[in-house]
Amino acid sequence: MALPSTIYRVNIQLSDIDHGVYETIQTTAAQHPSETEERLVARLLALAIFYEPELTFTKGISATDEPDLWIIGPDGRTKFWVEVGLPESDRIIKACRHAEKAALLACGKTLSNWDQQHLTKLAKINNLTTVCVDQTFINTLASRLERSINWSITITEGALYLTTDDVTYETAIQIKTGTL
Repeated sequence: MALPSTIYRVNIQLSDIDHGVYETIQTTAAQHPSETEERLVARLLALAIFYEPELTFTKGISATDEPDLWIIGPDGRTKFWVEVGLPESDRIIKACRHAEKAALLACGKTLSNWDQQHLTKLAKINNLTTVCVDQTFINTLASRLERSINWSITITEGALYLTTDDVTYETAIQIKTGTL
């Protein structure tokens, strides 16, 4: 019998000062049994960093032909494709051909190796934005993860401030390709 997904109730007070976005995001996030807490945190951060009102979670790890988040237009075409982690560059290149725009929150233990292998191929793509945040930041949030997530996120001048349980954490948002 397959293990069920773990369901998280998410409430994010988002203040993206750089883009003039002030929203309350209320959603449900399902963590696949094979997904780590760090990856779940990265998906939630991607939701905030690349926020657009129609951006939604997909089926996730179990759907290999879908990104982590996306916006589907009324005609069924992908308008915005968002990945997290360290995917193969071919996957991102293909996504950029099929979507109006794409974004990647690059994160993981082998980020520096991934940069060397894939970043030069991705740097030439006009409709792609690639950013990263500190892995220690993600690990810290993952260690404090609860089933009811209440975060206050402020993004300003290339920095992300996240407050949860009256503790504020900070990380830089490093832009590797494109613009944010």
